[in-house]
Amino acid sequence: MRGWIAAALLSGACATGALAGDSVRPAIGSFGFDTAGMDRSVQPGDDFFLFASGAWERQLAIPADRAYYGVWDELDEKALRDTRAILEEDAGTPGSKPGDFYASFVDQAAADAKGVAPLHPALAAIDAAASREALAAEHGTMERMGVSAFFRFRIGPDDKAPDQYIPQLWQGGLGLPDRDYYLKDDAATAANRAAYLTYLTQLLTLSGRVSAADAPARAKAVFDFERQLAAAHWTRADTRDVDKAYNKWTPADFAAKAPGYPWVAYFRAVGAEASAALLACQPTAFAGEARLYAATPLATLKDHAALRLLDGYAPYLSQDFVAARFAYRGKALNGVPEDQPRWKRGVQTVETFMGEAVGKDYVARHFPPATKAAADTLVRNLIAAMDGRLRRLDWMAPATRAKAVAKLASFTPKIGYPDRWRDYSALFIRRDDLVGNVMRASRFEHQRQLNHLGQPIDRAEWFMTPMEINAYANPSLNEVVFPAAVLQPPFFDPHADPAINYGGIGAIIGHEISHHFDDQGRKYDKNGALVDWWTAEDVKRFKMLTDRLVAQANGYEVLPGVHVQGDLTLGENIADLAGITIAYDAYHATLAGKPAPIIDGLTGDQRFFLGFAQVWRTKIRESALRQQVKIDFHAPDHQRALTTRNIDAWYAAFGARPGQRYYLAPDQRIRIW
Repeated sequence: MRGWIAAALLSGACATGALAGDSVRPAIGSFGFDTAGMDRSVQPGDDFFLFASGAWERQLAIPADRAYYGVWDELDEKALRDTRAILEEDAGTPGSKPGDFYASFVDQAAADAKGVAPLHPALAAIDAAASREALAAEHGTMERMGVSAFFRFRIGPDDKAPDQYIPQLWQGGLGLPDRDYYLKDDAATAANRAAYLTYLTQLLTLSGRVSAADAPARAKAVFDFERQLAAAHWTRADTRDVDKAYNKWTPADFAAKAPGYPWVAYFRAVGAEASAALLACQPTAFAGEARLYAATPLATLKDHAALRLLDGYAPYLSQDFVAARFAYRGKALNGVPEDQPRWKRGVQTVETFMGEAVGKDYVARHFPPATKAAADTLVRNLIAAMDGRLRRLDWMAPATRAKAVAKLASFTPKIGYPDRWRDYSALFIRRDDLVGNVMRASRFEHQRQLNHLGQPIDRAEWFMTPMEINAYANPSLNEVVFPAAVLQPPFFDPHADPAINYGGIGAIIGHEISHHFDDQGRKYDKNGALVDWWTAEDVKRFKMLTDRLVAQANGYEVLPGVHVQGDLTLGENIADLAGITIAYDAYHATLAGKPAPIIDGLTGDQRFFLGFAQVWRTKIRESALRQQVKIDFHAPDHQRALTTRNIDAWYAAFGARPGQRYYLAPDQRIRIW
């Protein structure tokens, strides 16, 4: 399935929409779209999001256990229910590892009876560390347990030698979501800091390590230490620059360039002691963190490590820990009134640690071969549409354009589920040992990644489960991946109008395909190697276009004084624009020159753009929106729906005109691919 590329787009029965005479109706409305959710009192040119979904948004009450709710979340709820049914059946089957894992999670009484006791050995090991070297070794041990205490350790392809695996190290050590939460002084951020300090105090007290009288001061010492770490951290915008993040260091380089941290002890404990080189993804941050590690009292460093462990394992401990964590991460950061019911959290936990063991059954029940075949066809059509765009591109040098076409031709789309399922036979699961299950599953996954070192790249590996409502592009493997659960209505419905399918899942697929040509993905060649294959003039012309997209995003004010970060969201904004562009081409190619039918008074183009807008139908709480704008590489969904303002065909479809809020003159519309 590598290298799909079509010489011409498919049409007729391969259009991936409702066929003539098809007696099966679409899952939503008469043609796959919820027209009742529209607000026709809003002019499309004033706000296309509200025009498409304003009535839906007014009527929706965000569920009490959600920070936001929309089409993606409706699908997530369905996937959770479907997976729950599988796990509850498995829980009644003796010896079923996923079933036993799930049963261990939903047993609230057992978790409450054990309290923090399952963590006592790990906490005791931290407290017993008599030196900074010993504590660094505990950092490595914690990483094996799934908790990144001071740095984040991963195994992945070497960007400049993508046929080889290499250990990768990323900055870490913070309990707030990002450096800006420590460094900015607006009222909302200050409130988040206060909630975090309360949480740290609670964890120290609940763990029994510290008296109630001493806990506030010790929590404050850890917070002050993290605030210094935050000042050393890179911004998220800098981190997403793959050229800046590629720094190959030997173990000796870490000692020389980031002195003060016991690197040898850490690498030995984490399993990287035999590695000739590692990727130091934020080198100046490591230098700063190492200096702080050497200068901070050992007692504070131990408290910091213990708190990272307690926070990481709080979801699996007694209800007092669960409640404390939710009060901070759920209520304070995201404004969510209620925690999710225990069954949902249990499903998510099993998916995290044994996702493919459940995914095999999920696919058998909920992703029939006919749906996969229709999705395969649509993906081929989208790749062909991107090929056409690349071949017609006028701002790129011909030689570069030829390389771009070759890169696209070498794509590997992965649709629905893996060709080879993971083997969990070596993972030991006990029905009465939730924390132990999480620890063993974390160590199992860590060792699975370590086993990659020195081996050929596993190009069949998936990094999402079939039940996830998501998709991704992997530049090192030159692939796009779409799990089964996201290939369902309203994103994709084999019985829906093709315009809706192409505007919905088509734009999402186009989005992921185009990530390989966004401001960072473009830096990887057809073999997945990070290499400079564009001319200087190509880069200059591309940057002129993307700078305009940054400015456009910066102009979106989502709350008073709160704007989208154009530089942070650039890659996703490029992909949104490209995705809708190539999906529109692919849709029209399926028409084979024939006019689209009028359905419910809507033209084919109108239905296409409404399908796109419905993908981003989301309502979000203010606290969650503030967090998203600070840390998320994606713009808020309301603004993503406004991507249409750059598309000429949208103006023709809806008659947006000068004077309307989101109207752009033709020469102001941004066209990249």
